[in-house]
This record gives sequence, structure tokens and C-alpha cells, in this order.
Amino acid sequence: MRAVIPYKKSGAKSRLSPVLSQEEREEFVELMLNQVIGSLREAGIENIDILSPSMYGLEDMEKARVILDEKDLNEALNLYLEKAGEPVLIAMADLPLLSANHIKDISSTGKDVCIVPGKGGGTNVLFIKNPSSYRVRYYGSSFLTHRSIAEEAGQSVEVYDSFLAGTDIDEPEDLVELLIHGKGASRAYINRKFRLEVSRGRVGLAPV
Repeated sequence: MRAVIPYKKSGAKSRLSPVLSQEEREEFVELMLNQVIGSLREAGIENIDILSPSMYGLEDMEKARVILDEKDLNEALNLYLEKAGEPVLIAMADLPLLSANHIKDISSTGKDVCIVPGKGGGTNVLFIKNPSSYRVRYYGSSFLTHRSIAEEAGQSVEVYDSFLAGTDIDEPEDLVELLIHGKGASRAYINRKFRLEVSRGRVGLAPV
């Protein structure tokens, strides 16, 4: 099997701009990408591709093969799936809480497709046993869409419901979850900039 990670560093994570500068966001997404790659490798996946519109930030990448494709995310991924001759696991690059055990569980599914839903109806991880007969459609409520695509194609579906695997880092409040539950370089990076603060019974961020 193979894994592919869609990735874009330039101007990444604009919704974190209230708390992180562009330079900090770009540093942060690179750390998260490397953690996802590390979890995939720990899970025993050696064939890892990074699908990116540019080489920015990937010039020295040795842990994975970089595939340049400037097309829309869905178009680029569907072309990738069409050419794949083995099962494919698509993992987003902003999943620092995704562990090797999650990946092993997802890829050992007895179903044709395994979907890890993200916050707000997104798709964080998608494992496809027969990629040439499946098409992705990210954005919007992609979890529901991906489930429907599989069912309409007669493919069986497993929904892998996990808080940690389902936590992608998009908003400032997501950094709270990283500080509480995370580990590794991405957590260490955020921990140098913020601390947890309880206000009115809610946990939030405060500058260090």
C-alpha cells in the first residue's frame, strides 16, 4: 500500500493568523507534516508521497517522494488514485495527533473504504483498497460525500471514529487540543509560544 499527503506550505493555515505570523504558520505546518510522515513510517508504510503544488519547503525532503501538481486538490488526487495499482491511504498534513496505531487500525479494515471524519464534516484520513475505482471530493461536508461515493459504487465503508485522529489543526482553539493531547515537535513548537489558561471554566490559550 501507499500513503499520500496533500501539502502546501506557502501562506498555510490562514485561520491561525490571529495567533501566529505567516512565518510561524509555515514553520508549524512543516513540523506537522514531518510528524504525519513519522507516524506513517512507524505504522510500517514505506511508500509515502507528498502531493504539492510547489517545492517550497520541500527542497530537502528525503523522507517521502514529492509529486508536483498544480491542479485543484480533487483533480490532483483523483489522477493519483487512477494511476495507483495498490491500496492508498490519504492523510491530511495537519494531523499531529494521528498515531501509528490509528494508521494500523485504519489500514487493517475489513471494508473497501475506511473514512476518518474530521471536525465540521471534513475528511482527515481516507483509506481506499481499490483506488482506481474511487474518486474523492474534498471541501464542504466531504465525510458524507466520501461515504456516499463509496456506497454508490457498491463499496463497503467503515467509519473510524477517533477524537485524536479526527482533530485537525485549523483554528486557534485547535491548538488547545494539541497542547493537551499532543507530543512531538509540533506540540513543543506551540508550547514555546502559548500556555493553557482557564477562564470561566473554559481552557484557552495565553501567550507564554
